[in-house]
Amino acid sequence: MYASHFGLKREPFSIAPDPRYLFMSERHREALAHLLYGVNGGGGFVLLTGEIGAGKTTVCRAFLEQVPRRCNVAYIFNPKLTVEELLRSVCEEFGVPWAHPGGGDPTVKDLIDPLNEYLLRTHAVGQNNVLIIDEAQNLSAEVLEQLRLLTNLETSERKLLQIILIGQPELRDMLARPEL
Repeated sequence: MYASHFGLKREPFSIAPDPRYLFMSERHREALAHLLYGVNGGGGFVLLTGEIGAGKTTVCRAFLEQVPRRCNVAYIFNPKLTVEELLRSVCEEFGVPWAHPGGGDPTVKDLIDPLNEYLLRTHAVGQNNVLIIDEAQNLSAEVLEQLRLLTNLETSERKLLQIILIGQPELRDMLARPEL
C-alpha cells in the first residue's frame, strides 16, 4: 500500500535490521565509530550494549559494510551454544577445516589448534580477524571464559583475534561479575 502510493521501490517498514534505513543519531555514529576504532586497535575485546530496539544489530550491519578488506569476519548471531559448539561455529565462519581423530565429539583442542594456525597464517599476510557475537548477553559464563582464552592467541606484537560483543545492558552486568 505505502510503496505504490508514494512510488517507493520497496516496503518502507520492516523489522529486519537494514542499515540503509539506519538513522545515524549521534549515539549511532558514536557506536559505529567505536566499532571501527576497535577493529583497527589490534585485538582484544570491544563491547557495544544498548536496550532492545536501540539499533545495535543495525549498527553492526552498517559496520560490516565498512570493515576494511584486510579483515576476515566471523559473525555469530545465536550465542546460546556450548564451548565446543561456539568454537565449531567460529571455525566454520572463518572457513577453518578441523578434524577429530577417533569417535565422539571434537575436543576444544581439536578446534583451537587449527583456529590458531589460521590466525597465525592470516596475520603473516597482514590480515586481521574479527569475531562478532550478537545477543552476547545469552553467553554462558563457561563460553565467556573460552572467549577470554581466545584472546590469548597472539604474537609477541599483537592479539590475533578481535572480539566484538554486542548485547543488551545485562551483558555489562555479567562481565562486571568477579568470577568473569
